[in-house]
Amino acid sequence: MIRWQMGLDVGSTTVKAVVIETETGEVAWKQYQRHDGKQGQQVLAFLRDIEQTIDLQQPQQLQISVTGSGGNALAESLGARFVQEVNAVSLAVEKLHPETGSVIELGGQDAKIILFRDDPATGQKKKICTMNDKCAGGTGAVLDKIATKLNLGAEQLGSMSYHGVKLHPVAGKCGVFAETDINSLQKLGVPPEQLMASLFDAIVQQNLAVLTRGNTLLPTVLLLGGPNTFIKGLGEAWCHNLARLWEERNVPLPPQTPVEQLVVVPEDAHFFAAIGAVEFARQQPAVQQYYRGIGPLQDYLDSSCAGNLKKRASGQGLVDSDEQLQQFLSHYRPKPFRLATFNPGEKVVAFLGIDSGSTSTKATLLSPNGEVLATAYGLSKGNPIEDTQNRVDELRRCVEEQGAQLEVLGVGTTGYAKDILRELLCCDTAVVETVAHTRSALHFYGDVDVICDVGGQDIKLIFLKEGVVKEFKLNTQCSAGNGYFLQSSCKSFGIDINDYAGEAFKARSYPEFSYGCAVFMQAEIVDFQRQGWEPHEILAGLAAVLPKNIWHYVAKLPNLPRLGRHFVLQGGTQRNLAAVRAQVEFICERFQQQSDIEPRV
Repeated sequence: MIRWQMGLDVGSTTVKAVVIETETGEVAWKQYQRHDGKQGQQVLAFLRDIEQTIDLQQPQQLQISVTGSGGNALAESLGARFVQEVNAVSLAVEKLHPETGSVIELGGQDAKIILFRDDPATGQKKKICTMNDKCAGGTGAVLDKIATKLNLGAEQLGSMSYHGVKLHPVAGKCGVFAETDINSLQKLGVPPEQLMASLFDAIVQQNLAVLTRGNTLLPTVLLLGGPNTFIKGLGEAWCHNLARLWEERNVPLPPQTPVEQLVVVPEDAHFFAAIGAVEFARQQPAVQQYYRGIGPLQDYLDSSCAGNLKKRASGQGLVDSDEQLQQFLSHYRPKPFRLATFNPGEKVVAFLGIDSGSTSTKATLLSPNGEVLATAYGLSKGNPIEDTQNRVDELRRCVEEQGAQLEVLGVGTTGYAKDILRELLCCDTAVVETVAHTRSALHFYGDVDVICDVGGQDIKLIFLKEGVVKEFKLNTQCSAGNGYFLQSSCKSFGIDINDYAGEAFKARSYPEFSYGCAVFMQAEIVDFQRQGWEPHEILAGLAAVLPKNIWHYVAKLPNLPRLGRHFVLQGGTQRNLAAVRAQVEFICERFQQQSDIEPRV
């Protein structure tokens, strides 16, 4: 006889479970816990506690229904039925809050919006659901990462307010975009409470703009999931933005009802998927499917830890041998730049070019005949004016330390801060980045078909024919795991970014990442570490997936030969020779005759 029914929600960052007595419907046990990438181990700990708490005499007395992104993998070893997450949440809402018009659930990596609408044909409510599938920009993982960067504990983050706090522009469409915006604001002295309130607002607006698919959320709106449950300011941001939206769209609201009563965080908001999984089981015909005890799950976890998962996820190394590495380096390792020499008392006339990017600032002196005289490069400190001053000072010192005098004939800017620099520094021109990249590639290489620029946040693909730009593509919604993500991942392992390629080339195999959202990839890093992959192998895997992010995810151009034969690889990310190696192999593999193609860096 089934005495208890358990709903288990195995999410991307947490595990939630509810045990309900079959006869009375009373909750006998419930728990919510972060799993730190060890989903199975946390479920195992739950089961041990449950068995003791409810005095489980036989496994067959417990029936388990499992949901969540990690639930399907564990279902068989638990003897459990898998319930699709949206169905589970909807069942819990219909049981506990039948008056609900809309649901917003934020998890660690996913976001769901469920709209309940009356169906005139059946007289019942129909459900319209949307979920994030390619990006985790507006989810709990972004909040977690930025809160950690700001040294905010869970309790401090949870108590932060939204109302009455000054807001600043922060990108909500991508976790990496948001993080770099927060970094820049922090370096300008913006306090943490304003940074987090700005992030709350960005996340709410992003979900309202994208996930609603043009639909209007109608009251009562339930806020579900861990972030909505535990972070006060996030709920306040939902209330503020929904109230404004309803006013703009003339949505009829109950009279004399404050918005706080129309946008609600219900009791046990973070357990709704687990509760719905139990409700699903209670509505189904009786089946002979019971909990199998701890043993099968322990066996499954032991086999995973023994390395089976690592073997299944393995790709080859970026290079197969030291000889192959040396051949690659001899062809693609950048030649050391030689600073031009000047005579004491000489007047050096040059044009100054400044590229103020998302993560770095670059400057160069170019002679009137197009010769590069000096260069300066530095990671951004958050203030483009200060960053530019530092780079220009470096160039001036390159000239003056040789006893010469610098005369600047003209100044051109490009990059994110080009217009600000043009105005404040009285520059002669501000050039769009695509134009700047094209001019430089044609100047140095002449015959160019494709320019692929990978920076800290952005990817630019420029397609030319006979020296004229015919088309270009830019990433606008996602940073897709490029420069800034590689840099932050390297830093998290305690490895200097300049040593990235050397470490990655040591790997003779690497884990195969799913291309796409950087937040999803961050979760995969945690999982790969759990499987036993070493940092240098993970760095190799991140470099290997970069071309897929560029050509499949951003450009959506798998047929590279139709673009031409001469590819120029530009941008700070492609100073990393591990990234270059992955790019070269990816491009060359798509040409039948590899002699027909020669990517240039």
